[in-house]
Amino acid sequence: MRQRYRLYKRKNGGRYYIHDDATGKQESLGTNDRATAVRLFHSRKEAEQQPAVNLQIARAYLAASDPQIAMRDWQYVMDELVKLKKDQTQDRWQTAIKDKAFDSIRHLPILETRPEHFLRVLEFENVSTNVYLRRIHNFALDMIWLPWPVLAKKRWPAVEFKEKRGITLAEHLAIVARESNPERRAFYKLAWHLGASQSDLAFLEAENVDWDHHVISYKRMKTKTVAIMRFDEDMAEILRDLPGSGPLFPYLRTVRAGDRTTEFKQRCDRLGIKGVTLHSYRYAWAERAKSAGYPERYAQVNLGHNSKAMTRAYSRKAEVEMPSLSEYERMRGKFAEMSQTMEPVMAKA
Repeated sequence: MRQRYRLYKRKNGGRYYIHDDATGKQESLGTNDRATAVRLFHSRKEAEQQPAVNLQIARAYLAASDPQIAMRDWQYVMDELVKLKKDQTQDRWQTAIKDKAFDSIRHLPILETRPEHFLRVLEFENVSTNVYLRRIHNFALDMIWLPWPVLAKKRWPAVEFKEKRGITLAEHLAIVARESNPERRAFYKLAWHLGASQSDLAFLEAENVDWDHHVISYKRMKTKTVAIMRFDEDMAEILRDLPGSGPLFPYLRTVRAGDRTTEFKQRCDRLGIKGVTLHSYRYAWAERAKSAGYPERYAQVNLGHNSKAMTRAYSRKAEVEMPSLSEYERMRGKFAEMSQTMEPVMAKA
């Protein structure tokens, strides 16, 4: 019987390699020592000839180095991962690991996990299931609780997110006009101007508003980066109707994010508005900024995205020279009107 593997030594560097006649691939054994190379070579041959026995041997070696390795299941991995998260991220993880799709592997020992186990989980075709299973799997690998990947990178199904869009001005105005609760109405109005995430917006306090410089700033709950924005008279009018000290939205900050989302969806459903969530206000702000030609560096600071600008220390009373988005849109509109007025004059010239 022809042997599948051959051992050879390269002239340059003197490293030993294994050549696989079946695939034509070469793999370095990472050693210049012949005795070590021969031992690794024979192990590879034995693994091909009796894989079941060698799997048991591998488990025995792993158990000797880590006595707990045979006892860890995927629920243990999830629980340990959640402990490392904080605040809202931890809340999201606690919700994510309750996914029924994970029930089939919760108490499955890590070492006994095969690709088909993960494929059964992924059959649920849920985007969050795919995303969180990847993270759980990679965490187990990083902690060396899982000695080898269950699924190779190329074998993971592609993550296909649903199309997301910003809320339109007409939709926003319809929601505001229909809203009878003053606090929620102000919340939606400020969301349009500020473009903040719903949790960052709900937890804003009067101390975040600098009236001397017309600046509103806050630390993002998700990324801990600072978002800072100059506000115009339209936003100032909204802010004047809110508490002058303490929380701007005393009731909404006590409501769970999921409940705020549900309440907003109910309002959209009554108006026949489809495909938007509270986060669509953030998308809308970014879309408006892009349409108006608002400089990207300004948008990054306004939205609190990571950028080179954010490496500097910003203070609540820092001088901000960038215009608000509404002011920028109005300036752009006036410039367009001036251009149209000047066209006949330029044509005559």
